[in-house]
Amino acid sequence: MEMKYTDTHAHLNFAAYDADRAEVITRALEQRVGVINVGTQKDTSNGAVELAEQNEHMWATVGLHPIHTSASYHDAEELGEGGKEFTSRGEVFDYDFYKKLAAHPKVVAIGECGLDFFRQPEGAAQKKQEEVFVRQIELANEVGKSLMLHIRSAYAEAYEIIKRHARVHGNLHFFAGSVEEAQLFLDAGFYFSFTGVITFARSYDEVIRFLPLGRIMSETDCPFVSPAPHRGKRNEPAFVVEVARKIADIRDEDRERVRAALVENAKSCYALPHV
Repeated sequence: MEMKYTDTHAHLNFAAYDADRAEVITRALEQRVGVINVGTQKDTSNGAVELAEQNEHMWATVGLHPIHTSASYHDAEELGEGGKEFTSRGEVFDYDFYKKLAAHPKVVAIGECGLDFFRQPEGAAQKKQEEVFVRQIELANEVGKSLMLHIRSAYAEAYEIIKRHARVHGNLHFFAGSVEEAQLFLDAGFYFSFTGVITFARSYDEVIRFLPLGRIMSETDCPFVSPAPHRGKRNEPAFVVEVARKIADIRDEDRERVRAALVENAKSCYALPHV
């Protein structure tokens, strides 16, 4: 399949799709959407790899989300309702486990990893996030694959860690920082992806106009943040078409030119095959 769109950050490996995953994949294929499914802990990283093995137009990332480094909340969309004996159990990062998964040829990045200080109080929880983030950067350096970054309320802190440790580049998924914060990561060679939130929130417009087109990518972060006109529904990769169109409209650029650039950027950032 020649990709017409790319959803560079999806979670079809989550429990939210257990009932109709095949139908959701079919709709993505109909729109010619290439999909990167993102791991957030051991189970979902395994699930992302399995989906990549089963589908030619899918790839995977493997890693430990910062909120899963300590015990936190139970997200039914991610983990399912009941019967799951954990609530973000505070997984200990198993370097060898993730290294073995990362060796799979369809694994294109380590993560989503990073820092999320929005939910975590100051102190030990943040320190643990930082330690695990460094270990995942070290893994990305070792295997030579990109970083899939989740950063929330901690752009300055994350940048300092990346500056000290990273020898690879990657993507800031669901970027919500300022132009000044974007410039730091831009200078460091990173890409930036945007979700359906840009179809109804105007706070992203300035940075989308500021960034070079060659560093922007599209994503859904499904099952979360469905774009207009699908708000109120569970999100899915086929809806990334609306994100790509909105990026072009915000930048006042030709939709077809932007669409093609977003695909090429994903190929470059994640070394995707030219299919």
